[in-house]
Formats: sequence, structure tokens, C-alpha cells
Amino acid sequence: MMGGGTGACATLNSFYPRTVDDNIRDKKERLRFMPASIELERRLRWADSDAAGRLHFPRIFELIEEAESELVRSIDWPMNRTLGYDFPRVHVECRFLRILELDALFRLRLTVGKLGRTSIRYDYQVFNAGNELAIEGTMTIVTLQNGKPTEIPPTLRSALSGERA
Repeated sequence: MMGGGTGACATLNSFYPRTVDDNIRDKKERLRFMPASIELERRLRWADSDAAGRLHFPRIFELIEEAESELVRSIDWPMNRTLGYDFPRVHVECRFLRILELDALFRLRLTVGKLGRTSIRYDYQVFNAGNELAIEGTMTIVTLQNGKPTEIPPTLRSALSGERA
């Protein structure tokens, strides 16, 4: 028995498979609320590499901020402070799984992983030219106004959560 229902009802429901319309409706609902994300493809530049010709580890955070900037631009949120908000980083995590070499192609995916009351957690993955996961992690920022944590503005929350009218 599931969910307090009767065994007969659970068995009876299994005789009526989901229709194509049910599946399409569910898929549209999931797509309607997909969190904002962006993918950037580029080559590892000389400025991003160390003396051994590999990604210099702190540069990943600059690449993530570049992706974040592009994501914010794509949802039409101003990159400057004209609305009076600041978004400092409060936590970052990073796991290096494979080497990215100088001039190699890679793809960075940044997705809104979680929206808190005042915080935004981004999840990121970097894939090498062979489409293998090379780097993964998270970056959490907090919304400040006048130097104090404040709720994520409704228009920003809506855009980042993927809600569409």
C-alpha cells in the first residue's frame, strides 16, 4: 500500500497507463520551471594556465564569475549596482577531476542550484574536449542591500528560478 490508499486502488491505477497528453503536460510543467543556466565554450588561454600548461587552479573562479555575468545578462538583470544590491561570494567549493591543458576546448555549465531567502547557490561543471567531467563545484552568493542581507528581489528570483508568465 502506498500513501495510505487501499491496495485495490493502487492496483486499479496500474491498469490505466499514463497518456501521451499526461507526459507532455508534465514535461511542459518541468520545462516551465527549469532554473536559469548558461553554457560557455572556449579554449584554455595562456593567461588561464600555469607554467606546466594546465589550468591554474584559482582561474576557475574567474571563469565561473564570467559565466555568472553572462547568465545575469541573459535574464536582463543589470550588472552594475544601479538597483542598490550587492552579491558577495560567501562559499565556494571545487573538485578537480581531470586536467585542462593549454589551448584545449572546454565547456562550462553554470546552473542555479538553489534559491534561499537571501542566498543563491550556483552549481557548475566543466567538461573537457572529450565531454568528460573535469571540474565541478558550487558557489554561493548572498543578496545585500545597504550592507545587510536582504531577500532576493522578486523579479530576480522569478528569472533565476525559471518561472515564466
